[in-house]
Order: sequence, then structure tokens, then C-alpha cells
Amino acid sequence: MIGVQLRYNFRLYPTPGQRQALAKAFGCARVVYNDGLRIRQQAHAAGLPYIKDTDLQRRVICEAKKTPERAWLAEVPSVVLVQSLNDLHKAYRAFFSSVSGKRKGPRIAPPKLKSRKDRRQAIRLTRNGFSIRPNGRLYVAKVGEIEVRWSRDLPSEPSSVTVVKDAAGRYFASFVVEVDPEPLPETDAEVGIDLGLTHYAVLSDGQRITSPRFLRRAERRLKKAQRALSRKQKGSKNREKARLKVAKAHARVADARRDWAHKLSTKIIRENQAVYVEDLAVKGLARTRLAKSVHDAGWAQFVTMLEYKAAKHGRTFARIGRFEPTSQVCSACGALDGPKPLHVRSWTCRHCGTVHDRDLNAAKNILALGRRERLNACGAGVRPGLAPAAGGEAGTHRGAD
Repeated sequence: MIGVQLRYNFRLYPTPGQRQALAKAFGCARVVYNDGLRIRQQAHAAGLPYIKDTDLQRRVICEAKKTPERAWLAEVPSVVLVQSLNDLHKAYRAFFSSVSGKRKGPRIAPPKLKSRKDRRQAIRLTRNGFSIRPNGRLYVAKVGEIEVRWSRDLPSEPSSVTVVKDAAGRYFASFVVEVDPEPLPETDAEVGIDLGLTHYAVLSDGQRITSPRFLRRAERRLKKAQRALSRKQKGSKNREKARLKVAKAHARVADARRDWAHKLSTKIIRENQAVYVEDLAVKGLARTRLAKSVHDAGWAQFVTMLEYKAAKHGRTFARIGRFEPTSQVCSACGALDGPKPLHVRSWTCRHCGTVHDRDLNAAKNILALGRRERLNACGAGVRPGLAPAAGGEAGTHRGAD
């Protein structure tokens, strides 16, 4: 089996001096990215050819360090600047691939300038810019040895690390490591999952997972903190303290949601050999009156966890097309009963008389569709056999007017 690349996140506790050095690195990385983007935008506006990556790096980093305006770029590790420019190159390649149709999925917009007011800042370093010392600290070039709270051991040597400062003022190290597959014992169980708001997930075996609604439960505390922030004078230290309090409250909600999703996804992957979910149009649902509940559910994060954990543990994972009528088809006889409004939670099939719970029926249909696609991928014959055309078919006949 092929290895899987995963990210392992750990909390960092830099000293005040190290925080200042990291802030300088965040700023320099942002400036290099914006300088490179402006040069390419100006060249495009002037009708000049696309600037090569190596030429851009020479102008934005090597030559810029020799000028009085950008001499301070030499105070941070060069690997930080190079990786920031590589991010710009990747953003342009993704944009061009999307415009030409080579990249699947929604259209990608061209790169935008980064703002120094962004609350989340990050830098990326490759192996020549960091190391893990025997004392357990993370050494970052021109920053020093940073204390790390190791919650678990790294499975292999990391190829890169991203140092992140989030909106709540917390620092994290995100390591990219190659993980060997850890196949779990095979089981005969397979499950289809219907995601929703009333119940977070309804499984085809009848299990119902209640939605935790972390954001809804924390709304009262968040409203109080946000109201206090709105009363503070802009630019004052008290406003910054209030903003940090709001950010920490949101961080607690996000951490609780992530932890809950990890536990649920691990449980489902351990108990089932194959997992099938519906590919929901989250962006579309987020534009409706249910937007807050949709964002609070965090379906995309949960499905992503299922996908990479299935790959790691040798399980099968598949997404069912979002246009499949899983709520309209009878899972007992296969008859299409037609669309139903959201307030209809149960219905009776007009063909076989089976009474269906809307969500459980959808989960069973997702399981059936997933099995069909899996058998088709394995080479099984799932197409119906050839049959003679019925008499009286519509068509064009010789001699017809």
C-alpha cells in the first residue's frame, strides 16, 4: 500500500523575543509574496510575457536584499522567503489550470494581495530551515529553539513545517510527515451516511448521531464578548483585548467541533469496511437561511477526516453524486416517488406501501449507490443486458412526410 502524507499539529510556546522574530518573518514573507504578485500584475497589464519563476525570485529576493528599501529581508531565513514565493507560483498554476479546464472542481480566482491586518499569519520551512533538537525543542533558523507541547510522537521525519499564529494569538507547528498504512482487521460491515441538521448523521444501519451544535450552544457567550468589543474605541488597547477575547471564544468552539469530528470519524472507520457519503453542496446551502447551522455542522471537515482515515487504515471511501435522488427513491422497491419538501420527515411509498423515515431511507440509498459504484469499479457487470427495442418506437422512417 502507498504511504499517506498527513499533518501533525502541535502547540508552540515561543518566548517574547522569539515572538518578535516570528512576527518579522511573517511580515517579510507577506512582503515578498505581494512584491512578486505586483510585478506579475504589472507585466500582464503592460502586455509583457509571463515572468519565469526563477527570474521573479532573483528580482524579488536576491536583488531586493541589496536595496535600502528591502535590506531588512536579510534578517529572516531565506527559506521562508523562497517558500512564500513558491506559494505564489502554486496559486498561479492552480488558476491557469482552472481557467484552461485541466483542474476539476469550481473555478479558482487569481492570486490576491495579502494584508498585514490578517489575524492568521504563517510561514513554511523545509528541512534546511528547521530541525527537532534532542531536548524536544523545535529549532527555526534565526528564531531559535522553541518549546513544543508534544502530544504524540511523529511517525517519521517531517519534510516541512508550517509555523502558524492564529487569530487567538496561539502558535502552532504543523509538520508534514509520510505515514505508513495501518490496515485494520477486515469486517463485513458497510455503511451509508446521510448528513443533516436535525441529526448530524443518520447511518444506514439505523444509528442516529445527534448534532452537537457547538456554535449554537456558545452563542450567548459569543454575543456578550462581541457586544463588549463593539463598544471599545478603535485602535485602543482595550479593543485589542476585547478582540482577543472574541477570537479565543471562537477558537474554543472550533477546537471542540474538531475534537468531536475526529472521535466520530475514527469510530465509523474502525467499525466499517466501506463508508459512503453524499457529496453535499455546502456553498449553496450556506447562502440560505440555514447558513449558520450549516457552518456550525462542519460537514466538509468531517468528510475529509473520513476520507484520509479510510486511506490510512485500508478502508473504502466514496462520495455519492449530489444530484442523486436519495430522498425520493424507495429503498425497498426502487420506485421514484418524487421530490418532497424539507418538513416531510416520513412518507409512504405509493408502489409497495413501505413507510420510510426520510433520513434513514436516504442513508440506505447512499449505501446501495456506493456498493453499485464499488462493484462497477471492480469489474462486475452492473449494466442491464441488451433487449430488443419495443414496437412502435418513435423515429424517422423511410417514406415518412
